[in-house]
Amino acid sequence: MPDPNAIVSRVIRVEPPPDRSPDEVPGFDGGYSIALEVGREVRADPQDPNAAGYARILEGLSKLGRPAYLEVDPESGTIRRLLIPHVARVVAIRPAGDGYEVELEYSHAIHRLKRGRPDFPELEKALRDSHDRKSPIVLTEDDSHQIIDIRPFTKGPDDGTPALIPAGIGPYRSNPLSALLYWIWCWPVWPWWWFWRGCVSRARAQEVFDAMSATTCNPLTVPPPCIPFLYPDDGCWGRAHEMCRLMIAMGLSPRKVWIQGSLQTPTRNNPNCVVYWAWHVAPTLCVRWRWWFWTRRMVIDPSLFTTPVSEAAWKGVQGDPGASLTPSDASIFYLWGNVTDPTYAQTNQVLATYRLQLQNRSIQVGPPPYANCP
Repeated sequence: MPDPNAIVSRVIRVEPPPDRSPDEVPGFDGGYSIALEVGREVRADPQDPNAAGYARILEGLSKLGRPAYLEVDPESGTIRRLLIPHVARVVAIRPAGDGYEVELEYSHAIHRLKRGRPDFPELEKALRDSHDRKSPIVLTEDDSHQIIDIRPFTKGPDDGTPALIPAGIGPYRSNPLSALLYWIWCWPVWPWWWFWRGCVSRARAQEVFDAMSATTCNPLTVPPPCIPFLYPDDGCWGRAHEMCRLMIAMGLSPRKVWIQGSLQTPTRNNPNCVVYWAWHVAPTLCVRWRWWFWTRRMVIDPSLFTTPVSEAAWKGVQGDPGASLTPSDASIFYLWGNVTDPTYAQTNQVLATYRLQLQNRSIQVGPPPYANCP
C-alpha cells in the first residue's frame, strides 16, 4: 500500500508567495504554508534549508497544474521529501534483473520497479492495468528512477499535463520516395542547389552550438526560458524542439535525429554518473565538410557534448551499438504518433517541468556537475 505519510495532490497555493522578499512579509519566519487540492495543508519547516526551494518548486507545479508527491512528518505536518510525479500511460514493461524496466509515454528515461519492495504486487498490477487499458497513471519515482508510488489519474479541465496521443499509433517514418523525387527535382540546378539548401560552415555550426549551450539553466534558480541541459535524465524531446525553434529564428534549417535502443550514457550531470534511456533525440544541421561539395549531418546536443558531432559519434556514446537512428523533420515534436507542436505550448510545459526536476535535485542532493563522476 502507499506510504501513509505520502500525499499526491495538485497545489492550490503557497503562502507567502515564494517570489516575495522576506522583508515584505510581516512575521515571516522562513516557513511556508502549502494548501493542497486534496483538502490538506502542509508546511515547509523554517529550520529546513530547503524550505524556500520547496516553496518555489511547489509554486511552479501549481502554475503548471501538475501534481506533487510530498512525504510529510505525521506530527508536525512539515515536508520531509518532495518529488515530481509523471502523468503518463505505460507503453512497455520488461523483466530486468530483480524487477522490471518500464517505459512511459512522453518520457525517454528507463523507470524501474524492484521486486523486493513490500508493495511490489500492487505497483506491478497498477503498471499492467495502465498498459493493458491504455489509461494514464500518476507515477512517482525517486531520484534514481526507482518507482515508489502509483495512483490513478483523472484529467481535470485545467490540468496542465500534455495531451495523451491516441493509443496504438506508430512512430514517424520518413518517406523515401518523397526524398528521391526532391533530389531529382534539385539535380538540374546542381551545384547551385548546394548553396541555398541550408548547409553551414563548421565554424558557423560551432557558433550555433555555443548559442544553444549558452541557454543552459542555473540549476538552483532555473530562470525561464533556460533549457535544462543539466538534467539529462528526461525531457530531451522538449529540449530538441526548443533548440530547433531557436535555430529557425536564426535563419537555419535544422532537422532531428532520434535513437532507439538500450541506451546507457555516462554523464557528470547525474549523481549516479550515468543515465538510462529507451530513446533520445537532438537537432541536426547540414554542415559543409572538407571540399566544397561535401556535406555532413552534425548533431547539436549540449546535454552530451561541447561541440557538434557526427551522428555516428552521437550514437557511439550512448552505449548500444545495435541502436537504430531515425531522421525526422524539425516539426516532429514526439516521434510516436507524428505529434507536432507548432505553437510550442507543449514544449514550454516540458521545459518548465524539467527545470523544476533539475531544481528539485539540486536543492536536495546538490547541483551538477557531480565531483564523484569521472
